Amino acid sequence: MTRKQIRLTAIGGGLAFLALAAFIALTALEDNIVFFRSPSELAAKPAAIGEAIRIGGLVREGSVTRDGLRADFQVTDLAHDIAVSYEGMLPDLFREGQGVVAEGRFDGSGIFRADTVLAKHDETYMPPEVAEALEKSGKYNAPHPAKGAP
Repeated sequence: MTRKQIRLTAIGGGLAFLALAAFIALTALEDNIVFFRSPSELAAKPAAIGEAIRIGGLVREGSVTRDGLRADFQVTDLAHDIAVSYEGMLPDLFREGQGVVAEGRFDGSGIFRADTVLAKHDETYMPPEVAEALEKSGKYNAPHPAKGAP
């Protein structure tokens, strides 16, 4: 073999090795790459009981019930629903019809027991404190979701 053929063979072998390593790494990390799983994804491929996962979707309208620090609600993607139970302080942005990500595990009865609940908001949201400070400085006077605007 000539030097050129040896060099091309070495480069080809190195690239094949890197592709194989990337495939193995991505396959092993598949569950951790996705930030959350939707109710439809969980309906198609259920999580094991006790497996730590994140679920995401919208809080179904009319599904929230509270008893002290305990909150029970449904997370939906408008095709499937998941019953969620959470004990603790809910985020200020948590409300029906709003996006939510919950981290926890399914128990034996099919209820998702959340350890953490994160409320999602759209890109136009501005915390009330920031909006007030900007309004006082005269640099902001448009309505924003924190004060009831869509």
